[in-house]
Amino acid sequence: MMLYEYKHQVLIVDSGLMFPENDMLGIDYIIPDLEILKQKQVVAIIITHGHEDHIGAIHHLLEIVQAPIYATQLTRGLLEVKLARYGCLKGADIRTVKAGDKLNIDPFQIEFIHMSHSIPDCVGLAIETPAGLVVHSGDFKFDHTPVDGWPSDFARLASLSQRGVMVLLTDSTNAEEPGWTPSEREVDKAFDQVLRQAKGRVIIASFASLISRIQQAVNAAVRHGRKIAFTGSSMVDNAKMARSLGYLTIPDGLLVPLEQALNMKAAEVLIMCTGAQGEPTSILGRLSRGSYRGFDIRPGDTVVLSSQVIPGNEENVYRTINSLFQQGADVIYEKIAPVHVSGHASQEEIKLLLNLVQPAYYIPIHGELRHLKQNGALARQVGIPPENIAVIENGQVVEFENGKMRLAEKVPAGYVFVDGGGVGDVGPDIMREREVMSREGIVLVHLVIEPLKIRLAAEPFITSYGFMAADDLQEVVVKIRQKISEIVTLSRQSEDLTKEIEQAVRTVIFSETRRRPRVFVSVSYIQP
Repeated sequence: MMLYEYKHQVLIVDSGLMFPENDMLGIDYIIPDLEILKQKQVVAIIITHGHEDHIGAIHHLLEIVQAPIYATQLTRGLLEVKLARYGCLKGADIRTVKAGDKLNIDPFQIEFIHMSHSIPDCVGLAIETPAGLVVHSGDFKFDHTPVDGWPSDFARLASLSQRGVMVLLTDSTNAEEPGWTPSEREVDKAFDQVLRQAKGRVIIASFASLISRIQQAVNAAVRHGRKIAFTGSSMVDNAKMARSLGYLTIPDGLLVPLEQALNMKAAEVLIMCTGAQGEPTSILGRLSRGSYRGFDIRPGDTVVLSSQVIPGNEENVYRTINSLFQQGADVIYEKIAPVHVSGHASQEEIKLLLNLVQPAYYIPIHGELRHLKQNGALARQVGIPPENIAVIENGQVVEFENGKMRLAEKVPAGYVFVDGGGVGDVGPDIMREREVMSREGIVLVHLVIEPLKIRLAAEPFITSYGFMAADDLQEVVVKIRQKISEIVTLSRQSEDLTKEIEQAVRTVIFSETRRRPRVFVSVSYIQP
């Protein structure tokens, strides 16, 4: 999410989510901190394309901001599918634009420029402001043979330099990769090889929003005489929407219901599903564990993970791959075959964009800090002075006045965790507690005390989760009970019995096991 502000008027570009990292236990996804927007006058929301890292937080944004949303036709379709799923489509004001359109939203004049990516209908933005011309690349790569046959608009990008570009903001995701990103057409060759060799069912997992990849799977099914079926609500809904808008072409008779596909000869079937990132609740994640109700993996199946592993997701992906192998499937993934190519510009493409646009200032965006740093280094290589390059982190305000750039204040821009229906109610402290419990487990102790006689009414109830097996715990439990009995007997001298018992239990456990589980003590008092 990027905010462009002039005299308190704010233009929002994109509203995406992030996948949780491995240590973010129980978190479904992460969204930007939207609090600052409660004090801003937002004039419009512009979405550059329909991937989750650019639209995934839109329903949260609309709870705070009431402003029109501008998106190209396919992106609008993906937004509508998402908003309908969350029950908030009715109140959304979504307006369709196309590449080449110019929009006047005072004080911004916005031109939409077609950029090729791994999904059709992507745009970059030329934003004319009273302070100068800003160019926002969005996600892009310079693919001369994209699946939709529509390369980036080189001529329009080059023409911007004649107007004098104050600042260019460019996608940094692949800034560490030398050379040029391969064309999406490389995936066609890989799919052909997979389908030639596969003797049984072929299951291709990808993002539900990756419409170009769905089209490539459809084309491969046609070439190799297989029927295709979709499974997973997001995959089914997005494919239906893209087909209705003309962005996905499926010949009559090729698409069959999943139930029909499962009753056909294995060599005649291609199934497309979600879960290429190993998400536990996705179709492929459940297939890998044998918990998907639709069907099971069986020996002879070929499973293709047609995506790049998102940093931090490696453990989930490789666990899924291993589980699929254990069930007898042949698994094809990016490291062993070109079944995926990146949708992001590599180093030579970033340099080309810089030379086409010729900005006075440069701000790398999209990616981790290491990607932004490398992107900044590329700008220096093509002649941008180091003092005109701002490598910034989330929350850093950059100001332009009289054509000069300076770093201003920082605004809150931390992670907001979404856990089930809760948004932002899980903070760093709770995350640390979850991490501790996941590493060491917990021990629960409950006491019933007769306060008048200052004695235990019954033996302390002690149980544990994620700490030790029940049989191994018994010896430790005996010593814990002995220690608790001593403390309760002397409790006249204790100001806080619960805290004293917690500390004593922790001490006994560490002495006996050299482990430090979380200890929780509850006390009930009864009359004799």
